[in-house]
Amino acid sequence: MNDQNPFESALSLLRQAAEHIKLEDWVLKILSTPERSIEVYFPIKRDSGRVEIFKGFRVQYNNWLGPYKGGIRYHPRVDEDEVRALAFWMTIKNAVVNVPFGGGKGGVEVDPKVLSVGELERLTRGFTREIAASIGPEVDVPAPDVNTTAQIMEWLSEEYQAQVKNQNSKFKTQYTKSQLRGVVTGKPVGKGGSLGREEATGMGGFFVMEEVVKKMGLKKPLTVAIQGFGNVGSHLAELLSKNGYEQGSNSAEPRYKVVALSDSKGGIYDKSGEGFNIDLVKSCKAEKGMISECFCVGSVCDLGKDNYGIITNEELLELPVDILVPAALEGVINADNVDRIKAKLILEMANGPITAEADAVLSKKGIPVVPDVLANAGGVTVSYFEWYQNMKNQSWPLKKVNDRLKKQMVDAFEEMWKIHKAKKVNMRIAAYILALHRLLEKAPSNISSHK
Repeated sequence: MNDQNPFESALSLLRQAAEHIKLEDWVLKILSTPERSIEVYFPIKRDSGRVEIFKGFRVQYNNWLGPYKGGIRYHPRVDEDEVRALAFWMTIKNAVVNVPFGGGKGGVEVDPKVLSVGELERLTRGFTREIAASIGPEVDVPAPDVNTTAQIMEWLSEEYQAQVKNQNSKFKTQYTKSQLRGVVTGKPVGKGGSLGREEATGMGGFFVMEEVVKKMGLKKPLTVAIQGFGNVGSHLAELLSKNGYEQGSNSAEPRYKVVALSDSKGGIYDKSGEGFNIDLVKSCKAEKGMISECFCVGSVCDLGKDNYGIITNEELLELPVDILVPAALEGVINADNVDRIKAKLILEMANGPITAEADAVLSKKGIPVVPDVLANAGGVTVSYFEWYQNMKNQSWPLKKVNDRLKKQMVDAFEEMWKIHKAKKVNMRIAAYILALHRLLEKAPSNISSHK
């Protein structure tokens, strides 16, 4: 596997894109370095009465386009190189889909699974108090990430508002209550959250997939394998199975047939090519706890035992499908397995699922990859809609959210595709070039004016 750290891999892509537009060296240097990294240590009392010290941090990478934006993760092994890379990718991602946010990312070194609900709330509020003076609706807007939820975002929002109220001298105070809620996105609906946020990442990926399939002229039905059946993978699978029909066609045959699915414990594969009933798989997993127990749902078993079965996550990646969707972990397609990848198209719904070395091999093999900075940007796009609604004290109906999401994703895809064709570069480099164009529009005119 490629052992290059994720931040160095990200900067390598930045340098490649910069060469195509002759980016000035000083701009490249600024974009290669985070603007600031905030590290905090704070005490939390456990239910037992014992006090523990936790470490948290926030990387604020770039704010040329607007407030820093990116998730907060709770994990016992938060890798700062990885978080720095993710903050950089958020800068690129927001620029690609043309939302007025910069890039940020953060986390706390903790295993949330060993905390009670009360301990988790105290941890969240303690971390928020430490970083409150460094975030804000027009400064830095966190969001959910690994092991963080809408409830955790609600606690963060509440604690931030309490800090503003109690320490007016440290904060801007002209915000309304609705605007103060805009300090964080991914909140529950009814607490300042937006309709459509939960399914937004998967839906954004669906809109992009529809466009690339049209551009490539791929003919239905298309078989799809999805690694990862969490929020993103399950919503995408559902959209593909229910909505992927030819427009204007009287045929009931779908454009997409999801023939393989997996979670962290393994996967299932329908060799017949008919595809799984996603609703039945979802209900089965909810009951049994793992997808590998759901290989025999709906009418699949009626096709004969040789047509279905249990597979590993590694085997799923190497299936001879039309479209492969890595929607779980980073680095799953790497030097060890890239030569065995058989898909005609890859849609990156996870962050960084393909290593830099494997990416170069896929390009040589002629396997197109829709990059993560576009494919999974539906989530941050609807996060922007949530923030906008908070700032304007509005509440959009679901149709408006989804219509706006589709337009934003399709427009970004079209811009990326033009660069892809005009400069004869792969879609990843084209997306980075698009992001650089947007960033340059807001870049400081010289080094001395940069703040």
